[in-house]
Amino acid sequence: MIITPAEPHDLAKLLSFREEAAAWLRGIGSDQWSRPYPADKLLATIEAGTVFMLRDGHTTAGTITLTPDAEDGLWTDDELTEPSLFINKLTVAREYAGQNLGGRLLDWAGDRAHRAGAKWVRLDAWTTNEGLQRYYLAQGFTHVRTVREGTAVNGGPRVSGWLAQRAARPAEHGFTDCTPTPARLPFAA
Repeated sequence: MIITPAEPHDLAKLLSFREEAAAWLRGIGSDQWSRPYPADKLLATIEAGTVFMLRDGHTTAGTITLTPDAEDGLWTDDELTEPSLFINKLTVAREYAGQNLGGRLLDWAGDRAHRAGAKWVRLDAWTTNEGLQRYYLAQGFTHVRTVREGTAVNGGPRVSGWLAQRAARPAEHGFTDCTPTPARLPFAA
């Protein structure tokens, strides 16, 4: 399997991934991702070069967004001085479930963050999705805190405020990485 940057033509696939994931989450009793994600915002992240696709031949097996930009109101000013990359929208196609592709994508993200000079790879998870939180803890993340106050970027109540991080580090993820070398972060040593 290879990891490549997403391209604008991947937009429809990424939106369908999110719909598939939302339906699966509804089936297990979670309201995560129940609001449709704006296509224009997703296209902007693709064009910014922060969305990556895991491809198995001509099939997309998963996706992850890795960005230097933290969502407003989640991390403290002191935390934001530490060089970090932020994981968003990690999704694995249901047909690839159970193969640890999510864990390997997290390892890839930590390795890329390390190469960019980051100290941390950080994420925010759905506040009420305890299964997802346990998953990230099992993947070596440490819970930092849960932010419940404030509003989300889209103007609704904050629902994704369970914050976690793990050290950025080299990793053997087993994918062929066809992404450009990451830019060094401004605070990197």
